[in-house]
Amino acid sequence: MMNGYWMNGFWMGGGWLFGLLILAGIVLLIVLLVRTRGGAAPGAEGGHGRQAPSSARLVLDERYARGELTTEEYQERLRVLGEGT
Repeated sequence: MMNGYWMNGFWMGGGWLFGLLILAGIVLLIVLLVRTRGGAAPGAEGGHGRQAPSSARLVLDERYARGELTTEEYQERLRVLGEGT
């Protein structure tokens, strides 16, 4: 009987706030997991209204920056990828 009285007193005295904080923490954790796992749809736009570069484009940019490709080769491969300017 004492245990039942304590639980009623706990929830009436502010335990609901504790439950609400736990629920908010779970929701926040789910949101953070979705964001870190790349929850955006493929081809989703970046923050400035432009598409995020593909992984092939990133590799191409890195090879060009290291000097493995000439400017002509880089531009041709960009054109083939459909990302040329």
